[in-house]
Amino acid sequence: MNDMKWESYVRKVVPYVPGEQPRESDVIKLNTNENPYPPAPGVKAVTDDFDVSRMRLYPDPEASVLVEAIAERYGLKPSQIFVGVGSDDVISMAFMTFFGSDKPILFPDITYSFYDVWADVHRIPYRQMPLKSDFTIDPGDYMGENGGIIFPNPNAPTGVLESVEMIEGIVKANPDSVVMIDEAYIDFAGENASCLPLIGKYDNLLVIQTYSKSRSMAGMRIGFAMGSEKLIKYMNDVKFSVNSYTMNTVTQLCGAESMKDEEYFRSSVGRIVATRERSKERLTGLGFTFPDSKSNFIFAKPGKKPAKEIFTELKRRRIYVRYWDKPVIGDYLRISIGTDDEMNRLFAALEEIING
Repeated sequence: MNDMKWESYVRKVVPYVPGEQPRESDVIKLNTNENPYPPAPGVKAVTDDFDVSRMRLYPDPEASVLVEAIAERYGLKPSQIFVGVGSDDVISMAFMTFFGSDKPILFPDITYSFYDVWADVHRIPYRQMPLKSDFTIDPGDYMGENGGIIFPNPNAPTGVLESVEMIEGIVKANPDSVVMIDEAYIDFAGENASCLPLIGKYDNLLVIQTYSKSRSMAGMRIGFAMGSEKLIKYMNDVKFSVNSYTMNTVTQLCGAESMKDEEYFRSSVGRIVATRERSKERLTGLGFTFPDSKSNFIFAKPGKKPAKEIFTELKRRRIYVRYWDKPVIGDYLRISIGTDDEMNRLFAALEEIING
């Protein structure tokens, strides 16, 4: 019998656990921060008109049509844009490219739970820096020697937004490290919230965004990074050493059309922000407390019953929210913002559960 000595060579990691994706259609799904509204009309036009005979050809390895659309939207050169299969792919590639020293990288202890997974996969040492009691970052924690820095803004799962001025202080204090700001939720944070204007001042700053939230295209998997031409060149060098054809043709075309429709984009984001603000009022009335969210979700702590009990009862009623049975955050539920009707049905269920 094979004694499986080969297992000693296996790269063993504890994988990231995504939110549940229920197969049933008759559920209220508020657990993975998806956009409840459809993509821009131009996206459907692409899929309706696509010539399937093009599928026999490899896609453009440089994703030029998509890169150029993103560059035009943000006033950058195409050479300052990197695209990948979702921002998860972009961040993983950035870890591989920039976090190659023997010094630990730094990120918060309460944050996107994929960061430590990527660090383990790529064999990168790391330190998790504790958030303050109000879930904000202590910038002093990021001023010492390190191998790189990453954190989301707004943070996940808390929804807390840090100021551009504070983040600039961290970038400025770390000229020998690459600082990555994961802006998956930045479009819900209002004007002047993004760190993008700083990339012209600091060649070690990488700003990462996604189509999965504000552009309603989580199923298409499009993420992108913006930074100095040198940073982007290094990332592309690594990408093309791994797989030149990472993004399919249909996705590239759909992504470009979405990026061009500014009016629809702003309308969709505005609807979600308006529902988020109404939801804060309803949750407060139900006895929940939460940090002020600037994302498309609310990280809410119930006042009358344990979060886990409410999570379980909501799921029984086919309403999905996100719960982590972990220290500190085990008292909270992360509730994605759905349509007004979905949120009203959630609040009705919460009122019954809490007061029943």
